[in-house]
Amino acid sequence: MSKEFEFDPKVFLAAANHTHAYSAGDVIFLQGDAADAVFYVHRGEIKIVVTSEEGKEAVVGILKSGEFFGEGCLVGQTLRLASAVALTDCSVTRTEKGDMVRALHAEPAFAELFMTYLLTRTSRVEADLADLLFNSSEKRLARALLLLSNLGKDGAPQVITTKVSQETLAAIVGTTRSRINHFMNKFRKLGFIEYNGSIHVHSSLLSVLLRD
Repeated sequence: MSKEFEFDPKVFLAAANHTHAYSAGDVIFLQGDAADAVFYVHRGEIKIVVTSEEGKEAVVGILKSGEFFGEGCLVGQTLRLASAVALTDCSVTRTEKGDMVRALHAEPAFAELFMTYLLTRTSRVEADLADLLFNSSEKRLARALLLLSNLGKDGAPQVITTKVSQETLAAIVGTTRSRINHFMNKFRKLGFIEYNGSIHVHSSLLSVLLRD
């Protein structure tokens, strides 16, 4: 097969008739909706939110460009177990379950891309669970800020480009807004972060995770 006709997973995912633009705050799907498609983030960020019967919300994931979500429909999930909400302006591709299954069976390049995502996601979920079970809310906040900033090995301060409120951070960490405010002020006084409209994360914040 000539190169120009080879299957390109990125082209498949960018199919214009399946790609939609969302503004920050827009709901992509709600907990309890029918699970009948898989989504892919081209641009922007999405938060995955679980709501209890009492109305309490927890942010269980923040997804960025290059990540899938809603894949539970491929393993028999009929209803959404969480809501997906645009955290920033974003572009998202919706692929119907049947189209997704056919592409995974027929196109090894696409199956490899999707499998790589699943393995990475599984590893992150395990790390998140360990973080929740064994770390204090202070350490969980430090880890969340480091992940959101994508802090590199060079140690240079990194800006969290997404406008994340203290309420959202509280939902990610699993604590109250007042505790988040307390720790954010503490981190700033210690020089671990700077914030004035946007949050700048320094590599020194890693020291919080290394404490016994």
